[in-house]
Amino acid sequence: MDSKVVQTFQKSFVQVQNILVQNRLLINEINQNHESKMPHNLTRNVGLIRELNNNIRRVVDIYGDVSSSFTRSMDGKTGLKRNRPA
Repeated sequence: MDSKVVQTFQKSFVQVQNILVQNRLLINEINQNHESKMPHNLTRNVGLIRELNNNIRRVVDIYGDVSSSFTRSMDGKTGLKRNRPA
């Protein structure tokens, strides 16, 4: 693989790692709010859970992009084109 592809992968994996660290913090806060059983904290959890779900979607999107980039780079190296079902 060329260095540009490797750099793209590394950048993507750093992004994913940062999001996962943020998710760990969100989950800790959600758990603390849940254990407190205070109405304000439970209400706050709605927004925190939405943020967590959005972060998970971002991770899925990043991994999808990495997978596509890898496939394109491999197709270019071998000269093969893959036909994907619609």
